[in-house]
Amino acid sequence: MEAIRKQASKFREQVAKQQQAVLKQFGGGGYGGSDNVITDEAELQQHQKLEKLYISTRAGKHFQRDIVRGVEGFIVTGSKQVEIGTKLSEDCRKYGVENTCTSGNTLSKAALNYGRARAQIEKERGNLLKALGTQVAEPLRAMVMGAPLEDARHLAQRYERMRQEAEAQAIEVSKRQAKMREATGNADNTLKLEAAEAKLHDLKSNMAILGKEAAAAMAAVEAQQQRLTLQRLIATVMQFPP
Repeated sequence: MEAIRKQASKFREQVAKQQQAVLKQFGGGGYGGSDNVITDEAELQQHQKLEKLYISTRAGKHFQRDIVRGVEGFIVTGSKQVEIGTKLSEDCRKYGVENTCTSGNTLSKAALNYGRARAQIEKERGNLLKALGTQVAEPLRAMVMGAPLEDARHLAQRYERMRQEAEAQAIEVSKRQAKMREATGNADNTLKLEAAEAKLHDLKSNMAILGKEAAAAMAAVEAQQQRLTLQRLIATVMQFPP
């Protein structure tokens, strides 16, 4: 009978270790883990809210980065066009000023006028490209690389790691409870169970506090992302009058 009891205890320990390994496998990296073992309704809602915020801010960051890359590409291409257009305006102006034609100055005047008009166009195009850089690309790039986003994401990741630790501790408590049922009145098992339960209680309390902090930080970043990106998109449109 004693041999059977030991075998059953060994089997439970193996199952507990396998559960912890699974939790670690699916919880590691990025964000988001399992929704079992320690979750009550409030904690589950907190976890799901953070998961949605994490996904939202990640998508917002990628969208901002795409806008920056697109605007920067537009600036590079536009700058080359400005360079070509400016060279054309200078060539036209030079021909108009020199006026080497012996039979009249009609072409010289036309070239001079076109050169002046082209120079003005390229000047305005250059101003547009500069505005796109300072009013659109730079603010978005600053937010993509900024501390608030990274700090909020780190808080969320810390919460997720603590949540995984609490899940593993909950398994440990279950294992200790099983040992208590097997050997009722064992003082050593009682002390170990109480210590495990106290640690789980502390983890859950700290996890709740950290979860609220992370959710508040992520929500603030999400709101800022949405507001700033919309403003910069409007600024982009305003640079191209009808």
